[in-house]
Order: sequence, then structure tokens, then C-alpha cells
Amino acid sequence: MLDLQSISKTFNPGTINEKKALNGLSLHLDPGDFVTVIGGNGAGKSTMLNAIAGVWPVDEGRIVLDGKDITALPEHKRASLIGRVFQDPMMGTAPNMQLEENLALALRRGEKRGLRWGVTRDERGSYHEVLKTLGLGLEDRMTAKVGLLSGGQRQAVTLLMASLRKPKLLLLDEHTAALDPATAAKVLELSDKIVAENKLTTLMITHNMTDAIAHGNRLIMMNEGHIILDVRGEEKQHLTKQELVEKFAHLSVTALDSDQVLLSK
Repeated sequence: MLDLQSISKTFNPGTINEKKALNGLSLHLDPGDFVTVIGGNGAGKSTMLNAIAGVWPVDEGRIVLDGKDITALPEHKRASLIGRVFQDPMMGTAPNMQLEENLALALRRGEKRGLRWGVTRDERGSYHEVLKTLGLGLEDRMTAKVGLLSGGQRQAVTLLMASLRKPKLLLLDEHTAALDPATAAKVLELSDKIVAENKLTTLMITHNMTDAIAHGNRLIMMNEGHIILDVRGEEKQHLTKQELVEKFAHLSVTALDSDQVLLSK
């Protein structure tokens, strides 16, 4: 479903602030893969997601999604292919618009706009049913402004919006980092449910090693712009946090005590 072929990205080349964020990164995802991504600050995790989403062009390499080369495709033209949930609950939605209007925007992502009702009666009924599956009572608040929802409710709505059109790829960019532990657990539970029900190919960045181990069928660890560890299947199921720390210490040239990611509970 996704092929990253030796992609590289350098910021501020030729200056004292030069930073090689991606260094010949290659990654292959099969359809339905749910991959968790961990690594220290500056490892290239968010740069990888931004490159896939088309936020900025890569310097070298190719990005192929479902057999289509999207390397040169601008971000807005990838919108119908890729769903994304950000770390900040305030992103990914239009806060001054109603909940049902946000869902209507998500449903029309990548389509040309026309002179028709923003939300049809049939759509309103379908939104009511799909919101009910979240178990948050939002089906009774469809005309409420999204900006009035809690952070957890907004992330749940953003998850729903990102998956409404069943994208080829779902990107979860530390989408629970700004939430309290109980709310984060609920959003992760919803993430698992939505990914499984829609059979979505998914990349999830997290700084929480326990979550990285507990979710998905595959785990990759990044360091200095490339992948240093890739575990899946039975090996991932039996992986412990301590083993992950030891693997990082063995594989990484970065000092353990300088990497706060490894201290996450």
C-alpha cells in the first residue's frame, strides 16, 4: 500500500543550521498494516509523515501509494488519499463550524465544491449513526460548534473525519500526546476500532513505548532519519519495554540518557 524508496530530506542545506532529517529512508507497508513509530526527538518521525502527506517535497527518492507515484503530487491533491490526525486537538477541524458541517467537509475532501446544501437530510442521518458508534453522546450535539467540545471529543471527531472516506493511508501524528491518560486511552481504543473496522493502513507516531508495543501489528524505531528496528507479528506481541530500551541502546549511536522518549511510561 505504501512504498518509501530511499527518501531524503535536508533542511537549511549549506548553512550552519543544516539538518538532514531523512537519510535514505525506505519503508514498505502492506495493505492493512498498523505500524507504530517511535524514536527520539529529531529522529525524523514527523518529517516522514509530512513528506508522505506532501507538506514539503523530498530531496531524493520516491513515495508510492497504492501503486501510484505521489512524490511530486501537491498536498491538496493527496487529500482524498490520506487521512491525518494531529497532536493538537485544535487542528484537523473547523472550530467555528457545527459538528455535522465538519463531517460534511470531511466527506467532500478532494472533491470539487458546488452550489448544493452543505448537509443533506440523508447525510444528517448517516452522521447521527456514525457518531453514535463513538459512544460519546455526540450524536445529540450535531449542531454544536466543534470548538466547544473537549480535547478528547475533538480528537475522536477528527479520527472519524479522517476515516470517513476510507483513505488509502491514515496518519496518526502523536494524536494522544496532548490528552490526559484516561482520555488518551479512550482515543487509542477508538483508533484501534476505526482502523480495524475500515481495514485502514496506518502509521502512528507515539512517544509512549507502552502504547507503541500494545497497538498495531508492527513497530518501527527511527534514529537519525532512518529505520534502525522493525519488528512485527509474534516478535512484537512478546516484546517488552525493557527489551525495546535494550534494542535501542544496542542499535542507536545516540546516548540513552539524552533520549527522553525512552523514559516514557
